[in-house]
Amino acid sequence: MATQQTTENVVFIGKKKPMNYVLAVIMLITSGADRVVLKARGRAISKAVDVAEIVRQRFLKGTVDIAEIKIGSEEVGEGTQRRTVSTIDIVLQRVQ
Repeated sequence: MATQQTTENVVFIGKKKPMNYVLAVIMLITSGADRVVLKARGRAISKAVDVAEIVRQRFLKGTVDIAEIKIGSEEVGEGTQRRTVSTIDIVLQRVQ
């Protein structure tokens, strides 16, 4: 049975400190979410990787693992300001 991904289980990584996002992931997992998706683009990609590793190795060791990683790119901006930005989705899943 396929589980439907809801927007409540997505954490968008931006300019805040990594521990803010770590806390958000921990709260989602402990409140019953089986999967949490970390989404980032551009310079925030390395922060998303850091958040995933901190959650997986320090706080929820043995409870959560990386289920899937998707990489891609998107066009942002308009007209002459248009550019391509890299994206990443890291899916953290509760270990059965």
